[in-house]
Amino acid sequence: MIVSMIQMIIELPDIDSIKDKRRLVHSLRDKLRRRFQVSAAEVDLQDALLFTQIGCALVSNSRTHGEEVMQKILRFAENESPGRIQDVQITSEQF
Repeated sequence: MIVSMIQMIIELPDIDSIKDKRRLVHSLRDKLRRRFQVSAAEVDLQDALLFTQIGCALVSNSRTHGEEVMQKILRFAENESPGRIQDVQITSEQF
């Protein structure tokens, strides 16, 4: 079993309230879940107004497939995110 993961720190300019931030993060998270059939969550920086950290995970039997999906998620997030991606980590682990 291979677990592939991505963590992205996204800068969210022009956000005036935590409520606005949560609305944007919730929307992006739901789009990632539906489109790529992955687990997705805001994993850190919940109280930071201008940044969020989104994590996604996928269980498969192929490291190549998992990392391809993570690259697609990154490209999708770059296009769909209202902010700018600051940092990305993609990893796969075998269990």
